[in-house]
Amino acid sequence: MNQEIEPIAVFKSPFTSKFGIPRQSGLTKTLHGRVVFMPEYKHKEAIRGIDGFDYLWLIWGFNKNHSHSLTVRPPRLGGNERIGVFASRSPFRPNGLGLSSVRLVGIDKGELIVAGADLMDGTPIYDIKPYIAYTDSHPDARGGFTDSREWQRLEVVMNDCDFPALSPEELLALRESLALDPRPHYHDDPKRIYGMPFCGIDVKFRVEGNVLTVLSEAPLPSR
Repeated sequence: MNQEIEPIAVFKSPFTSKFGIPRQSGLTKTLHGRVVFMPEYKHKEAIRGIDGFDYLWLIWGFNKNHSHSLTVRPPRLGGNERIGVFASRSPFRPNGLGLSSVRLVGIDKGELIVAGADLMDGTPIYDIKPYIAYTDSHPDARGGFTDSREWQRLEVVMNDCDFPALSPEELLALRESLALDPRPHYHDDPKRIYGMPFCGIDVKFRVEGNVLTVLSEAPLPSR
C-alpha cells in the first residue's frame, strides 16, 4: 500500500540556494543549521532522549531536484564520467530523497541545532533517526570510486574584516565551504567571478589553480 509522506520539519541553513552547499554531510563541520519542527511535532515528547546521541540521521527531500536518469556524473569524477544513479549519492534521484549524518550540537526552544549538514534553507525533513555507531559505522568498508579520487580542497584567501556581519563561527563555516570548491567541476576559468549566497551576503570569488580568492561583500537584495 502506498503511503503519502509529509514533512515533520524544515531545515534552516545559511545557504539559500543550491550553489555552494557542501556536496556531502560532515565535510563542513562548523556549518550550523536548525531543524524546525512542524506544529504537530513541536513537542518535547517527540525528542525525549535525543540529547543522549551525538549524531543523527536526517531523511529529507531534494525539493529542487528530480530526475529519472539511470546514470549521473559525480563531481568527484570531474563531472565527465558516468556511473549508475544507485552507485552514487547524486541529488538527482528518482524519488528525490536524501540521507545525511549530522552532529547534534544542542536543543533550543524545541529546535535541533546541528552541524555538518548539506541541506539548503527550507529543505523538508521527513524523518529523524539516531546515529548508532555499533550498527552504522563500518570503518573498513570500501568506498567505490571515492577510494581512488581524493577530494582536493582549495586554499581560501579572504579578509575576515570584509564581513563584519558574520560571527567567527560563521566565518569559519564560510571558509570551510569555499575550500570544498563550490564550482561545477568542469569549470576552470580563472577570470570568471562566482557569487554564493551565505547568511544574507553575496560572496563573490574567483579560482585560479588551487587558490580561491574572495573579492568583496555585498548584501543580498531584500525579498
